[in-house]
Amino acid sequence: MVHPETGEFVKEKTPKVWLTSAEMGLGHLRAAYPLLDLAGGELLIAGEKETASTTERRQWRLFRQTYESLSRVRRIPGIGLFLYGLLEKAQNISPYYPFRDLSQPSFQVKFVKYLVKKGMGRQMARRVQQERRPVVTTFYALAVALEEYTDLPIYCVICDADFNRVWVAEDPQSSRIKYFAPCSHAWRRLRQYGVPDERIFVTGFPLPLENIGDSTMNILRRDLAQRLHRLDVTGRFAVVHGAQARNYLGEEWEVLPKGQLSLTFAVGGAGAQVEIGAAIIRGLKSHLEEGRIRLNLVAGLRPEVRDYFWRVLREERMDKLATGQPGADAVEILYADNFPDYFVKFNRLMARTDLLWTKPSELSFYCGLGIPIIIAPPIGPHEVYNQQWLMEIGAGFPQQNPKHCGDWIFELLEEGRFTLMAWNGFLYGRTLGVYKIAEVIRTGKMVREINPLRR
Repeated sequence: MVHPETGEFVKEKTPKVWLTSAEMGLGHLRAAYPLLDLAGGELLIAGEKETASTTERRQWRLFRQTYESLSRVRRIPGIGLFLYGLLEKAQNISPYYPFRDLSQPSFQVKFVKYLVKKGMGRQMARRVQQERRPVVTTFYALAVALEEYTDLPIYCVICDADFNRVWVAEDPQSSRIKYFAPCSHAWRRLRQYGVPDERIFVTGFPLPLENIGDSTMNILRRDLAQRLHRLDVTGRFAVVHGAQARNYLGEEWEVLPKGQLSLTFAVGGAGAQVEIGAAIIRGLKSHLEEGRIRLNLVAGLRPEVRDYFWRVLREERMDKLATGQPGADAVEILYADNFPDYFVKFNRLMARTDLLWTKPSELSFYCGLGIPIIIAPPIGPHEVYNQQWLMEIGAGFPQQNPKHCGDWIFELLEEGRFTLMAWNGFLYGRTLGVYKIAEVIRTGKMVREINPLRR
Protein backbone atom coordinates (compact mmCIF):
# COMPACT_ATOMS: atom_id res chain seq x y z
CA MET A 1 0.00 0.00 0.00
CA VAL A 2 1.35 3.41 -0.98
CA HIS A 3 0.92 6.38 1.30
CA PRO A 4 -1.46 8.89 -0.41
CA GLU A 5 0.71 11.89 0.49
CA THR A 6 4.34 10.74 0.52
CA GLY A 7 4.15 7.86 -1.95
CA GLU A 8 5.99 5.66 0.53
CA PHE A 9 5.09 2.04 1.08
CA VAL A 10 2.98 1.94 4.23
CA LYS A 11 1.60 -1.58 4.30
CA GLU A 12 3.24 -2.12 7.68
CA LYS A 13 1.79 1.14 9.03
CA THR A 14 -1.82 0.45 8.04
CA PRO A 15 -3.39 -2.15 10.36
CA LYS A 16 -4.10 -5.41 8.59
CA VAL A 17 -7.84 -5.95 8.12
CA TRP A 18 -10.21 -8.81 7.61
CA LEU A 19 -11.78 -8.33 4.18
CA THR A 20 -15.18 -9.94 3.60
CA SER A 21 -17.66 -9.93 0.75
CA ALA A 22 -20.45 -11.89 -0.92
CA GLU A 23 -20.90 -13.30 -4.40
CA MET A 24 -23.94 -11.35 -5.61
CA GLY A 25 -23.08 -10.85 -9.23
CA LEU A 26 -19.70 -9.13 -9.44
CA GLY A 27 -20.39 -5.79 -7.74
CA HIS A 28 -19.54 -6.57 -4.13
CA LEU A 29 -16.47 -8.59 -5.09
CA ARG A 30 -15.32 -5.84 -7.46
CA ALA A 31 -15.42 -3.39 -4.56
CA ALA A 32 -13.36 -5.78 -2.42
CA TYR A 33 -10.67 -6.72 -4.93
CA PRO A 34 -8.71 -3.40 -4.82
CA LEU A 35 -8.54 -3.69 -1.01
CA LEU A 36 -6.79 -7.06 -0.96
CA ASP A 37 -3.42 -5.55 -0.02
CA LEU A 38 -4.95 -4.29 3.22
CA ALA A 39 -5.95 -7.86 4.08
CA GLY A 40 -2.68 -9.53 3.17
CA GLY A 41 -4.24 -10.88 -0.01
CA GLU A 42 -7.01 -12.81 1.78
CA LEU A 43 -10.70 -12.35 0.96
CA LEU A 44 -13.38 -14.18 2.95
CA ILE A 45 -16.51 -14.80 0.87
CA ALA A 46 -19.84 -15.48 2.55
CA GLY A 47 -21.44 -18.83 1.88
CA GLU A 48 -18.23 -20.77 1.25
CA LYS A 49 -17.34 -23.87 3.28
CA GLU A 50 -14.73 -22.18 5.47
CA THR A 51 -17.03 -19.25 6.30
CA ALA A 52 -20.50 -20.77 6.59
CA SER A 53 -22.25 -23.80 8.02
CA THR A 54 -24.53 -25.96 5.87
CA THR A 55 -27.56 -23.99 7.04
CA GLU A 56 -25.84 -20.68 6.37
CA ARG A 57 -24.85 -21.79 2.87
CA ARG A 58 -28.52 -22.35 2.08
CA GLN A 59 -29.30 -18.83 3.28
CA TRP A 60 -26.56 -17.32 1.11
CA ARG A 61 -27.76 -19.31 -1.91
CA LEU A 62 -31.20 -17.76 -1.38
CA PHE A 63 -29.65 -14.28 -1.33
CA ARG A 64 -27.74 -15.00 -4.54
CA GLN A 65 -30.72 -16.53 -6.34
CA THR A 66 -32.86 -13.50 -5.48
CA TYR A 67 -30.26 -11.14 -6.91
CA GLU A 68 -29.78 -13.13 -10.10
CA SER A 69 -33.53 -13.49 -10.54
CA LEU A 70 -33.88 -9.72 -10.54
CA SER A 71 -31.34 -9.49 -13.35
CA ARG A 72 -32.84 -12.24 -15.51
CA VAL A 73 -36.54 -12.47 -14.76
CA ARG A 74 -37.51 -9.66 -17.17
CA ARG A 75 -36.63 -11.94 -20.10
CA ILE A 76 -39.34 -14.49 -19.17
CA PRO A 77 -42.07 -14.25 -21.84
CA GLY A 78 -45.45 -13.02 -20.68
CA ILE A 79 -44.96 -12.64 -16.93
CA GLY A 80 -41.36 -11.41 -16.86
CA LEU A 81 -42.14 -7.74 -16.32
CA PHE A 82 -44.70 -8.54 -13.61
CA LEU A 83 -42.26 -10.74 -11.67
CA TYR A 84 -39.54 -8.13 -12.12
CA GLY A 85 -41.86 -5.52 -10.57
CA LEU A 86 -42.38 -7.69 -7.49
CA LEU A 87 -38.66 -8.31 -7.02
CA GLU A 88 -37.88 -4.65 -7.60
CA LYS A 89 -40.23 -3.62 -4.79
CA ALA A 90 -38.22 -5.79 -2.39
CA GLN A 91 -35.19 -3.59 -3.17
CA ASN A 92 -37.14 -0.36 -3.30
CA ILE A 93 -35.36 2.88 -2.39
CA SER A 94 -37.41 5.68 -0.86
CA PRO A 95 -37.56 8.96 -2.81
CA TYR A 96 -34.52 11.10 -2.10
CA TYR A 97 -36.48 14.34 -1.64
CA PRO A 98 -37.70 15.79 0.59
CA PHE A 99 -34.93 15.27 3.17
CA ARG A 100 -36.49 13.46 6.13
CA ASP A 101 -35.83 10.95 8.88
CA LEU A 102 -35.77 7.42 7.42
CA SER A 103 -34.09 5.80 10.39
CA GLN A 104 -37.02 3.52 11.27
CA PRO A 105 -36.11 -0.08 10.30
CA SER A 106 -37.86 -1.45 7.22
CA PHE A 107 -39.14 -4.99 6.65
CA GLN A 108 -35.90 -5.83 4.85
CA VAL A 109 -33.83 -4.67 7.84
CA LYS A 110 -35.87 -6.79 10.23
CA PHE A 111 -35.62 -9.80 7.92
CA VAL A 112 -31.82 -9.58 7.78
CA LYS A 113 -31.75 -9.19 11.56
CA TYR A 114 -33.93 -12.32 11.83
CA LEU A 115 -31.53 -14.30 9.63
CA VAL A 116 -28.59 -13.14 11.72
CA LYS A 117 -30.33 -14.16 14.94
CA LYS A 118 -30.86 -17.56 13.31
CA GLY A 119 -27.12 -17.87 12.83
CA MET A 120 -26.28 -16.29 9.48
CA GLY A 121 -22.71 -15.01 9.68
CA ARG A 122 -21.86 -16.84 12.89
CA GLN A 123 -19.17 -19.03 11.33
CA MET A 124 -17.67 -16.02 9.53
CA ALA A 125 -17.52 -14.33 12.94
CA ARG A 126 -15.63 -17.28 14.40
CA ARG A 127 -13.15 -17.01 11.55
CA VAL A 128 -12.39 -13.30 12.01
CA GLN A 129 -12.16 -13.63 15.77
CA GLN A 130 -9.06 -15.79 15.32
CA GLU A 131 -7.05 -12.56 15.17
CA ARG A 132 -8.08 -9.12 16.32
CA ARG A 133 -8.23 -6.84 13.27
CA PRO A 134 -10.66 -4.28 11.84
CA VAL A 135 -13.22 -5.81 9.46
CA VAL A 136 -13.94 -4.26 6.06
CA THR A 137 -16.95 -5.70 4.24
CA THR A 138 -18.63 -4.85 0.95
CA PHE A 139 -21.97 -6.50 1.80
CA TYR A 140 -24.52 -5.15 4.26
CA ALA A 141 -25.66 -8.46 5.80
CA LEU A 142 -22.08 -9.29 6.76
CA ALA A 143 -21.70 -5.91 8.48
CA VAL A 144 -24.83 -6.59 10.55
CA ALA A 145 -23.79 -10.17 11.36
CA LEU A 146 -20.22 -9.36 12.35
CA GLU A 147 -21.38 -6.49 14.54
CA GLU A 148 -23.76 -8.92 16.25
CA TYR A 149 -21.24 -11.71 16.82
CA THR A 150 -17.95 -9.83 17.38
CA ASP A 151 -16.66 -6.71 19.11
CA LEU A 152 -14.30 -5.87 16.25
CA PRO A 153 -14.33 -2.50 14.44
CA ILE A 154 -16.63 -2.86 11.40
CA TYR A 155 -16.35 -0.85 8.17
CA CYS A 156 -18.86 -1.23 5.34
CA VAL A 157 -18.15 -0.16 1.74
CA ILE A 158 -21.23 1.24 0.00
CA CYS A 159 -21.34 0.02 -3.62
CA ASP A 160 -23.91 2.40 -5.17
CA ALA A 161 -24.79 6.08 -5.29
CA ASP A 162 -28.05 5.26 -3.50
CA PHE A 163 -29.28 2.16 -1.73
CA ASN A 164 -32.00 0.50 0.34
CA ARG A 165 -32.40 1.06 4.08
CA VAL A 166 -31.22 -2.56 4.54
CA TRP A 167 -27.59 -1.38 4.33
CA VAL A 168 -27.88 0.29 7.75
CA ALA A 169 -28.30 -1.42 11.10
CA GLU A 170 -31.66 -1.67 12.86
CA ASP A 171 -30.61 0.98 15.39
CA PRO A 172 -28.21 3.25 13.46
CA GLN A 173 -27.45 5.47 16.44
CA SER A 174 -26.19 2.68 18.70
CA SER A 175 -24.51 0.69 15.91
CA ARG A 176 -20.74 0.90 15.61
CA ILE A 177 -20.61 0.19 11.85
CA LYS A 178 -18.69 2.88 9.94
CA TYR A 179 -19.32 3.51 6.26
CA PHE A 180 -17.18 4.29 3.24
CA ALA A 181 -19.40 6.21 0.82
CA PRO A 182 -18.62 6.48 -2.92
CA CYS A 183 -20.11 9.95 -3.36
CA SER A 184 -21.85 12.78 -1.50
CA HIS A 185 -25.28 11.48 -2.55
CA ALA A 186 -24.60 8.25 -0.65
CA TRP A 187 -23.36 10.27 2.34
CA ARG A 188 -26.63 12.22 2.51
CA ARG A 189 -28.66 9.03 2.21
CA LEU A 190 -26.76 7.48 5.13
CA ARG A 191 -27.63 10.55 7.18
CA GLN A 192 -31.32 10.12 6.29
CA TYR A 193 -31.05 6.54 7.52
CA GLY A 194 -29.81 7.84 10.86
CA VAL A 195 -26.06 7.21 10.64
CA PRO A 196 -24.13 9.97 12.50
CA ASP A 197 -21.64 12.05 10.50
CA GLU A 198 -18.69 10.78 12.49
CA ARG A 199 -19.29 7.26 11.13
CA ILE A 200 -19.45 8.29 7.44
CA PHE A 201 -16.39 8.82 5.25
CA VAL A 202 -16.80 9.94 1.64
CA THR A 203 -13.84 8.03 0.27
CA GLY A 204 -15.02 7.31 -3.24
CA PHE A 205 -15.45 3.80 -4.63
CA PRO A 206 -12.29 1.63 -4.29
CA LEU A 207 -10.89 1.61 -7.84
CA PRO A 208 -8.06 -0.76 -8.86
CA LEU A 209 -4.56 0.47 -8.07
CA GLU A 210 -3.44 -1.19 -11.32
CA ASN A 211 -5.34 1.60 -13.08
CA ILE A 212 -4.36 4.43 -10.73
CA GLY A 213 -0.77 3.84 -9.69
CA ASP A 214 0.88 5.70 -6.84
CA SER A 215 -0.38 8.73 -4.92
CA THR A 216 0.39 10.97 -7.91
CA MET A 217 -1.87 8.82 -10.13
CA ASN A 218 1.05 8.19 -12.45
CA ILE A 219 -0.70 5.34 -14.30
CA LEU A 220 -4.09 7.04 -14.48
CA ARG A 221 -2.63 10.32 -15.76
CA ARG A 222 -0.81 8.47 -18.53
CA ASP A 223 -3.81 6.36 -19.57
CA LEU A 224 -6.21 9.31 -19.38
CA ALA A 225 -3.99 11.55 -21.51
CA GLN A 226 -3.85 8.85 -24.19
CA ARG A 227 -7.61 8.31 -23.99
CA LEU A 228 -8.43 12.01 -24.28
CA HIS A 229 -6.26 12.35 -27.38
CA ARG A 230 -7.92 9.32 -29.03
CA LEU A 231 -11.40 10.65 -28.23
CA ASP A 232 -10.60 14.20 -29.33
CA VAL A 233 -10.92 13.47 -33.05
CA THR A 234 -11.52 17.12 -34.00
CA GLY A 235 -8.95 18.66 -31.63
CA ARG A 236 -11.63 20.81 -29.99
CA PHE A 237 -10.97 19.54 -26.45
CA ALA A 238 -7.26 20.34 -26.74
CA VAL A 239 -8.06 23.91 -27.77
CA VAL A 240 -10.70 24.59 -25.09
CA HIS A 241 -9.44 22.47 -22.17
CA GLY A 242 -5.82 21.78 -23.06
CA ALA A 243 -4.38 24.13 -20.42
CA GLN A 244 -6.45 22.49 -17.66
CA ALA A 245 -5.54 19.01 -18.88
CA ARG A 246 -1.86 19.94 -18.91
CA ASN A 247 -2.18 21.30 -15.36
CA TYR A 248 -3.61 18.04 -13.99
CA LEU A 249 -1.93 15.47 -16.25
CA GLY A 250 1.49 17.09 -16.49
CA GLU A 251 3.96 15.97 -19.14
CA GLU A 252 1.79 12.94 -19.96
CA TRP A 253 -0.53 15.32 -21.82
CA GLU A 254 2.19 16.02 -24.39
CA VAL A 255 2.65 12.36 -25.40
CA LEU A 256 1.05 11.39 -28.71
CA PRO A 257 -1.70 8.74 -28.46
CA LYS A 258 -1.12 5.03 -29.05
CA GLY A 259 -3.57 2.45 -30.37
CA GLN A 260 -6.98 2.75 -31.97
CA LEU A 261 -10.30 3.77 -30.42
CA SER A 262 -11.55 0.99 -28.14
CA LEU A 263 -15.12 0.29 -26.98
CA THR A 264 -15.82 -2.19 -24.18
CA PHE A 265 -19.25 -3.71 -23.54
CA ALA A 266 -19.63 -5.45 -20.18
CA VAL A 267 -22.60 -7.66 -19.34
CA GLY A 268 -23.86 -7.80 -15.77
CA GLY A 269 -22.35 -10.33 -13.38
CA ALA A 270 -25.52 -12.42 -13.67
CA GLY A 271 -25.18 -12.44 -17.46
CA ALA A 272 -27.80 -9.75 -18.04
CA GLN A 273 -28.27 -7.81 -21.30
CA VAL A 274 -26.30 -10.10 -23.60
CA GLU A 275 -28.66 -9.16 -26.43
CA ILE A 276 -27.25 -5.62 -26.36
CA GLY A 277 -23.82 -7.05 -27.06
CA ALA A 278 -25.18 -8.85 -30.13
CA ALA A 279 -26.73 -5.61 -31.40
CA ILE A 280 -23.42 -3.79 -30.89
CA ILE A 281 -21.56 -6.41 -32.94
CA ARG A 282 -23.98 -5.95 -35.81
CA GLY A 283 -24.18 -2.18 -35.47
CA LEU A 284 -20.40 -1.75 -35.62
CA LYS A 285 -19.74 -4.40 -38.26
CA SER A 286 -18.59 -2.09 -41.06
CA HIS A 287 -16.52 0.07 -38.67
CA LEU A 288 -14.79 -3.02 -37.26
CA GLU A 289 -14.04 -4.32 -40.73
CA GLU A 290 -12.59 -0.93 -41.70
CA GLY A 291 -10.41 -0.81 -38.56
CA ARG A 292 -12.04 2.38 -37.22
CA ILE A 293 -12.71 0.92 -33.78
CA ARG A 294 -11.88 -2.07 -31.59
CA LEU A 295 -14.64 -3.92 -29.70
CA ASN A 296 -14.13 -5.73 -26.38
CA LEU A 297 -16.95 -7.97 -25.18
CA VAL A 298 -16.79 -8.82 -21.47
CA ALA A 299 -18.45 -12.14 -20.70
CA GLY A 300 -17.16 -12.21 -17.13
CA LEU A 301 -17.32 -15.69 -15.59
CA ARG A 302 -20.19 -16.81 -17.80
CA PRO A 303 -19.15 -19.43 -20.41
CA GLU A 304 -22.64 -19.31 -21.91
CA VAL A 305 -22.22 -15.58 -22.55
CA ARG A 306 -18.79 -16.14 -24.13
CA ASP A 307 -20.24 -18.84 -26.38
CA TYR A 308 -23.17 -16.60 -27.29
CA PHE A 309 -20.85 -13.81 -28.44
CA TRP A 310 -18.81 -16.26 -30.51
CA ARG A 311 -22.00 -17.58 -32.10
CA VAL A 312 -23.09 -14.07 -33.11
CA LEU A 313 -19.65 -13.33 -34.56
CA ARG A 314 -19.80 -16.52 -36.65
CA GLU A 315 -23.33 -15.74 -37.82
CA GLU A 316 -22.16 -12.32 -38.98
CA ARG A 317 -19.02 -13.86 -40.53
CA MET A 318 -16.92 -11.71 -38.21
CA ASP A 319 -15.16 -14.42 -36.24
CA LYS A 320 -12.03 -13.92 -38.37
CA LEU A 321 -11.77 -10.40 -36.87
CA ALA A 322 -11.57 -11.72 -33.31
CA THR A 323 -8.44 -12.03 -31.19
CA GLY A 324 -7.00 -15.51 -31.51
CA GLN A 325 -7.31 -15.55 -35.28
CA PRO A 326 -4.13 -14.91 -37.32
CA GLY A 327 -3.47 -11.17 -37.53
CA ALA A 328 -6.88 -10.28 -36.08
CA ASP A 329 -7.59 -8.05 -33.07
CA ALA A 330 -10.68 -6.02 -33.97
CA VAL A 331 -12.84 -7.97 -31.51
CA GLU A 332 -11.86 -9.47 -28.16
CA ILE A 333 -13.99 -11.59 -25.82
CA LEU A 334 -12.90 -11.38 -22.20
CA TYR A 335 -13.72 -14.46 -20.17
CA ALA A 336 -12.22 -16.03 -17.05
CA ASP A 337 -13.14 -19.08 -14.99
CA ASN A 338 -12.35 -17.52 -11.60
CA PHE A 339 -12.68 -14.13 -9.92
CA PRO A 340 -8.98 -13.25 -9.48
CA ASP A 341 -8.17 -13.89 -13.16
CA TYR A 342 -11.26 -12.00 -14.25
CA PHE A 343 -10.39 -8.86 -12.27
CA VAL A 344 -6.77 -8.90 -13.50
CA LYS A 345 -7.92 -9.18 -17.12
CA PHE A 346 -10.68 -6.62 -16.71
CA ASN A 347 -8.42 -4.01 -15.12
CA ARG A 348 -5.85 -4.43 -17.88
CA LEU A 349 -8.63 -3.95 -20.40
CA MET A 350 -9.78 -0.75 -18.67
CA ALA A 351 -6.31 0.74 -19.19
CA ARG A 352 -6.86 0.71 -22.96
CA THR A 353 -10.63 1.24 -23.01
CA ASP A 354 -11.89 4.57 -24.38
CA LEU A 355 -15.65 3.96 -24.01
CA LEU A 356 -17.35 1.68 -21.49
CA TRP A 357 -20.87 0.49 -22.35
CA THR A 358 -22.56 -1.15 -19.35
CA LYS A 359 -25.60 -1.04 -17.15
CA PRO A 360 -25.19 1.51 -14.32
CA SER A 361 -23.91 -0.92 -11.71
CA GLU A 362 -20.82 -0.37 -9.55
CA LEU A 363 -18.97 0.10 -12.85
CA SER A 364 -20.54 3.56 -12.93
CA PHE A 365 -17.75 4.64 -10.58
CA TYR A 366 -15.13 3.64 -13.14
CA CYS A 367 -15.87 6.99 -14.71
CA GLY A 368 -13.37 8.18 -12.08
CA LEU A 369 -10.69 6.60 -14.28
CA GLY A 370 -11.66 9.07 -16.98
CA ILE A 371 -13.69 6.52 -18.97
CA PRO A 372 -16.98 7.84 -20.42
CA ILE A 373 -19.92 5.54 -19.69
CA ILE A 374 -22.54 4.58 -22.28
CA ILE A 375 -25.41 3.66 -19.97
CA ALA A 376 -27.41 0.51 -20.71
CA PRO A 377 -30.90 0.29 -19.15
CA PRO A 378 -30.70 0.03 -15.35
CA ILE A 379 -31.77 -3.14 -13.53
CA GLY A 380 -33.06 -2.35 -10.07
CA PRO A 381 -33.67 0.95 -8.23
CA HIS A 382 -30.02 1.37 -7.15
CA GLU A 383 -28.94 1.38 -10.79
CA VAL A 384 -31.52 4.05 -11.60
CA TYR A 385 -29.79 6.28 -9.05
CA ASN A 386 -26.35 5.36 -10.36
CA GLN A 387 -27.48 6.48 -13.80
CA GLN A 388 -28.81 9.72 -12.35
CA TRP A 389 -25.48 10.33 -10.59
CA LEU A 390 -23.50 9.70 -13.78
CA MET A 391 -25.61 12.17 -15.70
CA GLU A 392 -25.49 14.77 -12.93
CA ILE A 393 -21.68 14.87 -13.05
CA GLY A 394 -21.68 14.71 -16.85
CA ALA A 395 -19.78 11.42 -17.09
CA GLY A 396 -22.38 9.22 -18.79
CA PHE A 397 -24.84 9.12 -21.69
CA PRO A 398 -27.88 6.79 -21.96
CA GLN A 399 -27.56 4.38 -24.85
CA GLN A 400 -29.51 5.06 -28.01
CA ASN A 401 -30.76 2.20 -30.17
CA PRO A 402 -27.90 -0.35 -30.10
CA LYS A 403 -28.75 -1.43 -33.66
CA HIS A 404 -27.66 1.99 -34.89
CA CYS A 405 -24.66 2.44 -32.60
CA GLY A 406 -22.39 2.76 -35.61
CA ASP A 407 -24.15 6.04 -36.35
CA TRP A 408 -24.63 7.70 -32.97
CA ILE A 409 -21.33 6.67 -31.38
CA PHE A 410 -19.33 8.32 -34.14
CA GLU A 411 -21.62 11.37 -34.14
CA LEU A 412 -21.05 11.89 -30.41
CA LEU A 413 -17.35 11.36 -31.02
CA GLU A 414 -17.28 14.10 -33.67
CA GLU A 415 -19.20 16.44 -31.37
CA GLY A 416 -16.63 15.96 -28.61
CA ARG A 417 -19.23 14.67 -26.14
CA PHE A 418 -17.24 11.61 -25.07
CA THR A 419 -14.11 13.65 -24.41
CA LEU A 420 -16.00 15.89 -22.01
CA MET A 421 -17.56 12.87 -20.28
CA ALA A 422 -14.10 11.38 -19.75
CA TRP A 423 -12.80 14.64 -18.29
CA ASN A 424 -15.85 15.18 -16.07
CA GLY A 425 -15.58 11.65 -14.69
CA PHE A 426 -11.96 12.26 -13.77
CA LEU A 427 -12.71 15.64 -12.16
CA TYR A 428 -15.79 14.65 -10.18
CA GLY A 429 -15.82 10.85 -9.86
CA ARG A 430 -13.25 10.43 -7.02
CA THR A 431 -10.37 8.06 -7.73
CA LEU A 432 -8.37 7.55 -4.53
CA GLY A 433 -10.89 5.34 -2.72
CA VAL A 434 -8.34 2.69 -1.74
CA TYR A 435 -5.93 5.27 -0.34
CA LYS A 436 -8.69 7.10 1.52
CA ILE A 437 -9.99 3.87 3.06
CA ALA A 438 -6.45 3.01 4.19
CA GLU A 439 -6.14 6.51 5.65
CA VAL A 440 -9.29 6.05 7.76
CA ILE A 441 -8.22 2.63 9.01
CA ARG A 442 -4.77 3.97 9.84
CA THR A 443 -5.72 7.29 11.47
CA GLY A 444 -9.42 7.09 12.28
CA LYS A 445 -10.11 10.16 10.15
CA MET A 446 -9.86 11.41 6.58
CA VAL A 447 -8.80 14.73 5.08
CA ARG A 448 -11.41 15.98 2.62
CA GLU A 449 -9.97 17.28 -0.65
CA ILE A 450 -11.29 19.23 -3.63
CA ASN A 451 -8.37 18.80 -6.02
CA PRO A 452 -9.16 15.77 -8.26
CA LEU A 453 -5.57 14.56 -7.87
CA ARG A 454 -6.13 14.14 -4.13
CA ARG A 455 -9.70 12.86 -3.83
